[in-house]
Amino acid sequence: MFAEPLSQHEILTWADVDAVIAHLLPQFNYEYDALVMITRGGLFPGGILCEAMDIKNVHTAAVTVTAGASETMAWPTFMQFPIDTMVSGKRLLVVDDIWANGINMVAVRGRLEAAGAKVETAVLHFRPKANFFPNTGPDYYGAITDRFIIYPWNTPAQFAPGHTPPTAPPPANLG
Repeated sequence: MFAEPLSQHEILTWADVDAVIAHLLPQFNYEYDALVMITRGGLFPGGILCEAMDIKNVHTAAVTVTAGASETMAWPTFMQFPIDTMVSGKRLLVVDDIWANGINMVAVRGRLEAAGAKVETAVLHFRPKANFFPNTGPDYYGAITDRFIIYPWNTPAQFAPGHTPPTAPPPANLG
């Protein structure tokens, strides 16, 4: 899964995530009718933002990108998505952990806007050098990076064969 060498990875702790979210929160200028978390990476930051911003209406969007018959075009497949009547006319914040190539976020945003929603996007990290969409990026982001971010919620199964997950200290007691 990781194309970059481990030296190009940045391993975050829960305290690091808290710091990025603390930087992200003051950027929001609006109240939202609902929050849409892109699974799976957006579940943790989305949940934290819902709690911090007192957003009670929460949706998930599960999207995967698969190669088409020509193997030259990637097509998003939505495995789970809020129905149009739940989002039409609503102001939505769409959250994911990282905007790297941007495909997932652009696909989710486009489908929500087609349903009549007013959409803003937020991520913890933005990788502009990996972005497939020139002059497009998240509306809000906690940090810009060129590294592959390993979040505390990433599991060892997500590491490529031959790589072992770097060890990180256990998360601090958050309770």
